[in-house]
Amino acid sequence: MVTTTAQSATRRAILLTIKRRGEARAEELAQSLGITPSAIRQHLGALVGERLIAVREQRGAAGRPKHFYSVTPAAEEMFPKTYGDLTCELLTYIKQEEPRMVDHIFDQRRARRGEQARARLGGKSFEERVAELARILDEDGYLADVERGEDGTWRIVEHNCAILEVALRYGQACSSEINFLRDVMPDADIDRVSHMASGGHHCAYVVKPKATPKPVRTQAARAPKATKAPTTRAATTRAATRAATTRAKGTKAAGPKSTRAKVPAKRPRA
Repeated sequence: MVTTTAQSATRRAILLTIKRRGEARAEELAQSLGITPSAIRQHLGALVGERLIAVREQRGAAGRPKHFYSVTPAAEEMFPKTYGDLTCELLTYIKQEEPRMVDHIFDQRRARRGEQARARLGGKSFEERVAELARILDEDGYLADVERGEDGTWRIVEHNCAILEVALRYGQACSSEINFLRDVMPDADIDRVSHMASGGHHCAYVVKPKATPKPVRTQAARAPKATKAPTTRAATTRAATRAATTRAKGTKAAGPKSTRAKVPAKRPRA
C-alpha cells in the first residue's frame, strides 16, 4: 500500500522533473524516476486534477497522439522563492538613501489596497463587509477566515503571513496592515489581539461596530421657554380689578358727600 507521504514525495519528484525539462511525456518521467508508466499516469492524472500541471496533445500522421506535461503557474509556489529576502534587501538600500521613504512606500501600498477593497465593500451591510474583507485577505495569501462571537463581535484570523520576512524586519508592514483594515471599515472598532511577528501562532483582529455617541445638549442649544399669553378671562378679571381700584381711589380723594337735608327758607308774615 502506497502511503500519502510517499504519494506526495513522488508527485513532488514528478513536478521537479517536469520543471527541469520544461515539458515531459509519461514515458520519459517513468524512465527518469524509475516508476512504471502506469503509476506515472495515475500521478499525472491527479496533478492535472489539482491544476498543478497542464497537458498538451500532439497528433502525428499516424499512431496515438503524444501527451506532453508542463507545470502551471499554480505550481510555482511549490518551488523555492526568495521574494522576502529580495524585498528586505531593497528596502534596506532605500532606507539608507532616504529613511522616510520606507514609510512612504508602505503608505502607498496601504492606499492601493484600500482603494481596491472599497470597490468590493460598497453597498454591503456591516456583516457582509466583514466577510468580504476576510475573503480579500485570504486572496492576498493570508489564509484568512472569520467567525462571529457570542458577544456580537467578529474575529478575523490570518493563519499565514504573506509577508512575514518583511514584517519581522520592518514594523511598518504590520502597522500598515491594521490601518488598512480600519481605513476600509471606518464604522468599526478593530483591535489586533494576536500577532505572528510578536510570536503568536496567527494574527487575529476583533471587529465590532462603533458605538453611536449620544448627543450632548448645551445651555446655548436649549431653546427658551415660551411665555404663555394670558387667557381672556384672566385678562378681563385683572382689568376689572384695576378699574375697581381706580374708582376706589377716586372716591376717597373726593371725600364723603353731605347727608343733611336742606331746610326751606321761611316766608315773611304779611
